[in-house]
Amino acid sequence: MEAPLRAGLIGSGIGASRTPSMHMVEGAALGFAYEYELIDLKALDLGVDALPALLDSAERRGLVGLNVTYPCKQRIIPLLDSLSAEAEALQAVNTVVFRGGRREGHNTDWSGFTMGLQAALPDADLTSVVLLGAGGAGAAVGYALLRMGAQSLAVVDIDHDRARQLCEQLRQSFPDRNIVAEADVARAMAGATGLVHATPTGMLSHPGLPLPESLLRPDLWVADIVYFPLETELLRVAAAKGCRVVNGGGMAIFQAVGAFRLFTGLEPDPARMRRHFASMGS
Repeated sequence: MEAPLRAGLIGSGIGASRTPSMHMVEGAALGFAYEYELIDLKALDLGVDALPALLDSAERRGLVGLNVTYPCKQRIIPLLDSLSAEAEALQAVNTVVFRGGRREGHNTDWSGFTMGLQAALPDADLTSVVLLGAGGAGAAVGYALLRMGAQSLAVVDIDHDRARQLCEQLRQSFPDRNIVAEADVARAMAGATGLVHATPTGMLSHPGLPLPESLLRPDLWVADIVYFPLETELLRVAAAKGCRVVNGGGMAIFQAVGAFRLFTGLEPDPARMRRHFASMGS
């Protein structure tokens, strides 16, 4: 019997992730054995300082690669041999491929967000978008929004220095756009046409709203990258106010599509992966 292809996901608090199931079920549909493991820092009681040893172990054990999530997307970069153009621009990696004794860093978060938003809200007004969160996921979303044509992007993060650094980074790729780090979320929201939330707030382990409810208006579209639960408190409140909303499912599915392609060299079926994602419940 042919040995199964093996990959994994590394991050903290990832026990509820749907990524393993999406990868393995799609592998089975394409006719090959696929094992996908979780390397959960929280469950292992480890910090990000364990990344070098965990990466060495994964490579030594024959995994073809790793997906990477919070809090490792930026911390993993010094441990890699090369970055794709998008990962270099973002300085954030969500997919590592082990190939020929080298570690290649990629980012499928930005393309995943792009395809998810375009599928759910193809006519989203990108004139002026507010991005909450300047971490690895926020970097990918900001890059995606600008690639899609956003003219103005205001980045808000509890760590204002991090927001400023992300804006400087994005300006290098999009020097003709208005990209600002905004400390006052109310001021940022005043002229916004859309809002994207890219922090852990709203996850089951981080309940609540990432901004005051009073700042949500019915003329806004609102997207969340959190997908567990699919209907976050932000999306529930925004929908009740009349906003068009986009949940994090699309980004989760399409980033997995991109990672599957990188790990296996095969073309997955996004519609089939979407159906499987939906079958796992809300």
